[in-house]
Amino acid sequence: MISVKLNIQDSINTNMNERPSKTKTSFYRRIYLAYLIDNGINTVPAIMGATGIPKRTAQDTILAMRELGIKVEFVGEKKNGNYVINDWGAIFKDWVENNLQHVKCVLEYP
Repeated sequence: MISVKLNIQDSINTNMNERPSKTKTSFYRRIYLAYLIDNGINTVPAIMGATGIPKRTAQDTILAMRELGIKVEFVGEKKNGNYVINDWGAIFKDWVENNLQHVKCVLEYP
């Protein structure tokens, strides 16, 4: 069995003219929002401001993080609370940090 490892730059260069799949953007959106929450952008209004996504998309994405094993919890009062990442599950937080610009580029976020 032969294993091939492509780095991110290779995949960017070969797929420049292709739109990313919904699977990819959904995955990237989940890990990016987890990253934001873990770095203090941890309320729906703050996430909306940082990404430009609608409120419902932010809420749905936060709920969907559980499907990836990311344990997210809402702490505090309904109006004055915030989200906290308790466990990244199988996601390597360092990968997200090291590839943040690529993730944001794929998602077309500022």
